[in-house]
Amino acid sequence: MATAVAAPEASAAKQPKPKKNVLSDGQGGLAGALISPTMLVILLVVGIPIILSIRESFFRRNDGIDPTTGMIAQGDAFVGVQNYTDIFANPQTIIANWGSMDRLLNAFLNTTFFTVVCVLLETVIGVAMAIIMSKAFRGRGLVRAAILVPWAIPTMVSAKMWGLIFDADGIMNKLTGRTTLWLADNASSQWAIIIADVWKTAPFIGLLTLAGLQTIPDEVYEAARVDGANAWQQFLRITLPMVKPALVVAVLFRTLDTMRMFDLPFGMIGPGKYYVETLSMFAYFENDATRFGQAAAYSMVLFVYIVLVAFLFVRLLGADVVGDPEAKAISDRRKAQRKLAKQQGRRPGQLPGSTITSGESAT
Repeated sequence: MATAVAAPEASAAKQPKPKKNVLSDGQGGLAGALISPTMLVILLVVGIPIILSIRESFFRRNDGIDPTTGMIAQGDAFVGVQNYTDIFANPQTIIANWGSMDRLLNAFLNTTFFTVVCVLLETVIGVAMAIIMSKAFRGRGLVRAAILVPWAIPTMVSAKMWGLIFDADGIMNKLTGRTTLWLADNASSQWAIIIADVWKTAPFIGLLTLAGLQTIPDEVYEAARVDGANAWQQFLRITLPMVKPALVVAVLFRTLDTMRMFDLPFGMIGPGKYYVETLSMFAYFENDATRFGQAAAYSMVLFVYIVLVAFLFVRLLGADVVGDPEAKAISDRRKAQRKLAKQQGRRPGQLPGSTITSGESAT
């Protein structure tokens, strides 16, 4: 008896349609149930405060006398975007390191300056720490534990400790042999903040970079040495490319953390020092002066700034915040399949050389 053989067209017709979500393995419902408690907590502690801050930025506290009742005005009044436009229409002019300018712009420049310089120095020192800690030597475990001590110390404690070091009669001036007013409102106070922040948080980048270094097989370096590569060439061609995913994520986290710097300059230098005043400090001072609407507006400016920087990190530098290699592999394979199908002139999921035309049977 002859056995019916399915035509290529029939096999192609019975092929299941590819999933629209290339990262789904059919367990989307279970995944949603598992992450729903976390998403609920995030909504409560992050989403709701952001929404309330946005609302508050459109209101302003009533001041003076109510012309209708002749009594002191109470409550808040809706002012629309006036809190935002006053940033440019009614600037608070101050004189600091960047010259005479609006106080908000000065805080913005201070925040950007601290972020760029601190993160750059922390990255260089952190990578050096990670390379040292990855080597096999006696007492390596003790070195790894000791190097994390600065990061484990609370920031306010570090601020007070470095305040004593940078005091006019402190050890820093004794070491340099000069009398520098590190804690005054001048350019030296900026570098005092940078030194303290780099000392405290460079181990964080070093720790995450060390985790990336430990995933690099020793055979790769052995093959490079056999090919005649020196230590610098191994670092540029092997270490940096293979540690880049962990390093970029570490730099992203440190960048976002530095952009909202508050406790270190506040506890170390103090309030009212425009050379070290950041956007977070400026918003706090406005809130402390009961100008809640203006403080909310300044906070939203900082929020948008942070979101923009995070977006650029993810889009331009390829920061894999999720870090799921399986999902990334599935996505890359799907992209390669779609590209190949496009080059061959067929639909994704359709077998090569199998085309169903009008009038042909699929059985």
